[in-house]
Amino acid sequence: MTWTPVIEDRPISILGAGFLGRRIACVFVAAGYVVHIYDPSADALEAAAKYIDLNKAAYAKFVQRPTKYGLYSLFLRTADAVCDAWLAVEAIPEDLQLKIETLGTLDEHAPEDCIFASNSSSFRSSLMLDKVTSTRRKQILNMHFYIPPTMRAVELMTDGETHTEIFPFLVGFLESCGMLPVVVKKESTGFIFNRLWAAIKREILLILAEGISEPREIDLLWDQVLRSGPPPCKLMDEVGLDTVAFVEDTYIRERRLDGKMTVKWLWEHYLRHGRLGNKAREGGLYSPTKKVPCPSDDSPVAYLIDVGIGANLTDLKHAAANGKLLSLTAHGEISTLVTGLRLPDSVGISKSTSRIFWTCMGSLSATADGCIMSARLDGSDVRIILQGKQLYTPKQLVVEEISQKLYFCDREGMSVHRCNFDGQAHEVLVSRGACPNDQLDMKRWCVGIAVDIQAGVLYWTQKGPSKAGQGRIFRANIEIPAAESPESRTDIETLLEDLPEPIDLEIDSRKKILYWTDRGEHPKGCSLNSASVDGETSQIQKSILARNFHEPVGLKLDAEQEKIYLTDLGGSVYRVNLDGSGQEILVRDGGCYTGISLVGSL
Repeated sequence: MTWTPVIEDRPISILGAGFLGRRIACVFVAAGYVVHIYDPSADALEAAAKYIDLNKAAYAKFVQRPTKYGLYSLFLRTADAVCDAWLAVEAIPEDLQLKIETLGTLDEHAPEDCIFASNSSSFRSSLMLDKVTSTRRKQILNMHFYIPPTMRAVELMTDGETHTEIFPFLVGFLESCGMLPVVVKKESTGFIFNRLWAAIKREILLILAEGISEPREIDLLWDQVLRSGPPPCKLMDEVGLDTVAFVEDTYIRERRLDGKMTVKWLWEHYLRHGRLGNKAREGGLYSPTKKVPCPSDDSPVAYLIDVGIGANLTDLKHAAANGKLLSLTAHGEISTLVTGLRLPDSVGISKSTSRIFWTCMGSLSATADGCIMSARLDGSDVRIILQGKQLYTPKQLVVEEISQKLYFCDREGMSVHRCNFDGQAHEVLVSRGACPNDQLDMKRWCVGIAVDIQAGVLYWTQKGPSKAGQGRIFRANIEIPAAESPESRTDIETLLEDLPEPIDLEIDSRKKILYWTDRGEHPKGCSLNSASVDGETSQIQKSILARNFHEPVGLKLDAEQEKIYLTDLGGSVYRVNLDGSGQEILVRDGGCYTGISLVGSL
């Protein structure tokens, strides 16, 4: 029969609510379509619903036309999910017999004009036709999504009989949903990109098997030469080495390749020892860290601040209110939680209250229009908890769980502050100048802060003029000495001075090591630094751990995993070892990143 696109008031059905199924569903919900999601697992359906609710805004920004979100429904029976569908996309595990059975079930319960699309990354849809009618075969194809919203490519490929008019229609439809579809001109195992990727994987495995190099060196070369992450060995670990072997076996059988130095080598050295990649505690091509975190695919493991003045700012008139609070998942997916912020700077998380706290510098640095804000971990229930009270430009913030206090610096306010999680009991702990008389003296500007509750001390930076080499780091007791004031306290120690331009701080309370970012002039600035603060003040020496960042600001210490995370105004998020080695770029885009806070480990 001749196929015609009758889609109004009819749902799109997604079979499988796993890692990719929920993302495919989110694509269509964000574009305003009704979506039915089927999975035999109620837990998987619940996780898919949470994912869609949390991330649909991030998908919607790619949609070509403004629209309301579509509605979605969850189903435990295939027949109920597909009974009126115009498009059914299977996103079930890569098991050919299971896919054959699934398409047979679809053929039995779906309308006659329904298109069947397989999201398989390795099987041609022509291999799945055993249990469908001959007329249905004209409406079956491969629709291979990558990992939206970060990878928006979709490959469309015929089953050898697919109605030719389906392809231009689906290309237009997917483009309107914010995807980037390409049509494979003839049947091809591996489609287009996976054919290229297969050759890269084979050569990498051959290099490893011959003892020519090691994973870290290969990934370093890939990153330096091509600048396209994630690099290949990490990508194979993320996909799973068992999946890599399974897909490679398909090529070996079809092309009569020799798998001795690829799949067989992979099996002998990795798979048989349980080294399947990131999903295994034994690791994969990369050895596991001391404790392998296993966060949910979709759960935020970090929160970021985009101050809003980066390359993604399209109109300079909006610079003062273009800031964003973002979440970052273990897979590197960024979701926007709160927008329209007035120059936000630093972010912290309270796990005990499940809330996020962040600072906003306000629109004018010389005006007391800064504030402290808070929201739930999903970005809802946004509140201003502290404003006015002579808050000028609040900068780095520390969330102290034991006392449920917030500590923060006020740059143009030239001061260090403390308040409760609800903004009450606000007090100034340190004052380095009087407003407005001293505000032009940048040597008084307080920016970064770290708190060592066990030792009862706090640290802060006074950055000095931009790139002037007049930055300093100070230490004082948390509590003001008796009979003294924030302006007159006598317990302030100068730990380091003549620094390029120190910004944010972190303290390892156990080892008494202070870490900080410096956005000053090269070669000593634009760096990550550390100093032991356990001895006499006169003996404190700084070390430059890593250099050549693009004006670094935020940092977060993950002492358990022995990692440091940094952000910079150039739009990047980095991870390094405690000694500054092993630099990895986790995010690089058009943002302008300042604050960062961790929920888990990336």
